[in-house]
Amino acid sequence: MKFTGLVHATLLVADLEKARTFYERVLGFTRSTSRPKMSFEGVWYDIAPQQQIHLMQLPNPETGLQRPENGGRDRHLAFAVDDLAALIKLLQGSGIRYNLSQTGRRALFCRDPDDNALEFIES
Repeated sequence: MKFTGLVHATLLVADLEKARTFYERVLGFTRSTSRPKMSFEGVWYDIAPQQQIHLMQLPNPETGLQRPENGGRDRHLAFAVDDLAALIKLLQGSGIRYNLSQTGRRALFCRDPDDNALEFIES
């Protein structure tokens, strides 16, 4: 058996509209039309061919958990981007805090409105 890719990753969100504002307006993710009707609210985003991010509006079982300030020291999703400087401008213009990778790589970490850690690596 051989693994051939990552199909999707799922994040829990408390306020779907607030999360959609971040993922769609700040990051520019494209909403997928393939999400079927489910028993909870959510949205899927097409990231690349056969790769998606799923947001599920469900109670967070980790409410109150202390997260590390640096998202690189927390579980996180990593995305490849072609222009880190452009992303930095978007984040700054939206008032989103971020920190650059401490390794010197062209990468940064930020958090979404629900404290999910995200990494962006320039490739």
